Amino acid sequence: MPFSDISAKIDGYRDQVIELQKELVCRPALSPTYNAAPEHTGELCKVEYLEKHLKSIGITDLTRIDAKDARVPGGIRPSLIARVKGESSQRTVWIMAHTDVVPPGDMSKWTSDPYVLKVDGDLLVGRGVEDNHQGLVAGVMAARAFIECGIKPAYDLALLLVADEEAGSSHGIHYVLEQASPFHPQDLIIVPDGGNAEGSEIEVAEKSIMWCKFTVTGKQCHASTPHLGHNAMRAGAHLVVALERLREKFGDRDPVFVPAQSTFEPTKKDANVPAINILPGEDVFYLDCRVLPRYNLEDVEAVIRECIIEVEKKFSVKIELKFEQREQAAPATPVDAPIVSRMSSAIQEVYGVTGHAVGIGGGTVAAPLRRKGLHCVVWSRMDETMHGPNENARISNILGDAKVMAHVAATK
Repeated sequence: MPFSDISAKIDGYRDQVIELQKELVCRPALSPTYNAAPEHTGELCKVEYLEKHLKSIGITDLTRIDAKDARVPGGIRPSLIARVKGESSQRTVWIMAHTDVVPPGDMSKWTSDPYVLKVDGDLLVGRGVEDNHQGLVAGVMAARAFIECGIKPAYDLALLLVADEEAGSSHGIHYVLEQASPFHPQDLIIVPDGGNAEGSEIEVAEKSIMWCKFTVTGKQCHASTPHLGHNAMRAGAHLVVALERLREKFGDRDPVFVPAQSTFEPTKKDANVPAINILPGEDVFYLDCRVLPRYNLEDVEAVIRECIIEVEKKFSVKIELKFEQREQAAPATPVDAPIVSRMSSAIQEVYGVTGHAVGIGGGTVAAPLRRKGLHCVVWSRMDETMHGPNENARISNILGDAKVMAHVAATK
C-alpha cells in the first residue's frame, strides 16, 4: 500500500530531520518588534534557505508572497507556498507552519547556545525546534517521502510557511489572505502549532483574546509625605484586585476547552520609579484575558471600565485603558468536519491513540482561516516547551507527525 511505503521512507529520515533543524535554528527569524540584532531579524534569510532546500529535494512548485516591512534587512517578510501535485487537484491538503521564532529570553537558563542545534539522543534543543520547526520539518518530510517514493498524494499537498506568527501575523497569514487567498472551502488544513504529549488533542476552537494595558496616572512626591501626592502604584494594585470581578461575571465553564473557564490574569508590569523613596506618579500593568467564545468582548470591556471608574474616584487618579491585542473568537471548526475525522484516523493509525476535539486559550494562525469559513485543525504531538529556555522537540515526534500528515494526504 502507498502509505506503508511512505511511512517506511519517513522512518529513515532521522539524519535529514537533524540537518534541516540545524539550518533553521541558526537562522532565527525574529520579529523586528523584539529589537533583535539585525542579522537575527526577519524571515528572509530562513525562507531563502528553505527555497533552495525544497528545490534540492524535488519540490519546484514554489510561490513567494512578500509583505513589505522597512524594519527588516531586505525590506520584506516573505511567506512561502510549496506544492506537490496529487492525483487530483479538486482539493488541497495544507500544512501551515510559521518560520519566525521568539527571542531566547534569559540566556543564563539555557544549557547550550539557543541558535546552535544540540542533539541529545531523541531530543533536539534550540530556539524554535518545537515552535514551529517541528511542524515545518514534519511537513517537509511528508512531502519529501511522496516524491522519493514516486507516489502522488491523493490530492495536492501544499506547505504554507508563513511569517510574523509570533507578533500578530499582520505580515504573515493576514497579508496572505488579503492578497489572494490560496484556500478553497473543500481544502483540508492542518496547523501543526500546538498539541499534547500523546498527540490526542485535535484543536478545533480558540478563546477570544484581549490584552489590556492600564496606565494609572497619579501625582509623584516624596514617599515620606504621601499626603502630597496620589500613589499610582497603590491605585493600580487595587485595580488588579477589582478586576477579579471578571472571574465572577464570566464564570461559565465549557469542558471542550482546556482550561474550561475564561481566564483573567495580571501579567507584565512596567518599571515605575528609580528609587524606593519616591511615591510613583505613574504605574503601568497588563491583563491577559482569554474568554470563552460565548461571551462578547464588549461586555468584558464594560466590566473593566466599571472597575476603572471606581478606582479613579477612590484614589483621585486617572486610568487609561489600551488594547495591545483584541480578537473575538473565530467560529469553531465543526467536530464532524472532514479534516477532524481524517486526523482522527491518521492519529490512530500512526500513534495508536484516540484523537478528540478540544478548545484552547492560546491564539493560533488557525483563527484567521476560521473567520474566512475554512475548516482547519491545530495539531501536533509535542511536549510544549515552546517559548521557554532549552526549548526542545523529539525526533520521534517529528517523524510521527510527518506520517500523520502523509496519511491525511494519501487518503481519498
